[in-house]
Amino acid sequence: MKNFLMTAAISLVASTAAYADNHAMDRGDMIRTRDITGGQVYAMTADNWDMDTTYESVDESWDVIGEIEDLVLNRNGQLTGIIAEVGGFLDIGDKHVFIAVDDVRLVPTDDKSYGFVSPLSKDQLMEKENLDEGFWD
Repeated sequence: MKNFLMTAAISLVASTAAYADNHAMDRGDMIRTRDITGGQVYAMTADNWDMDTTYESVDESWDVIGEIEDLVLNRNGQLTGIIAEVGGFLDIGDKHVFIAVDDVRLVPTDDKSYGFVSPLSKDQLMEKENLDEGFWD
């Protein structure tokens, strides 16, 4: 019985290690939400905004128009948009608005954090519905 338990334990450890090796993730392609939330939202003038455009860094001509409050996923786990805090000063007069995934692009702000850039102006975002906490209840 002692040999059986030892053999079973060794088999379990070996199979767990093999599973982990076969299901390793490429960390270079992964971004954690904690590296995004709290980041800046930038506005840019976009003459050719499309789904295939990507940005490698923040452009100096972009205006900071808000902060990323949350990421919104559908029930399948796909990103559908972000909640951005825009307007106001020191949390007075600000509002939380939804920006659809078609209107934002992820952009690295440094080697550890990210923001989003959008072709929508601050004025356009301020016209959107305010999604306070009551909206989600």
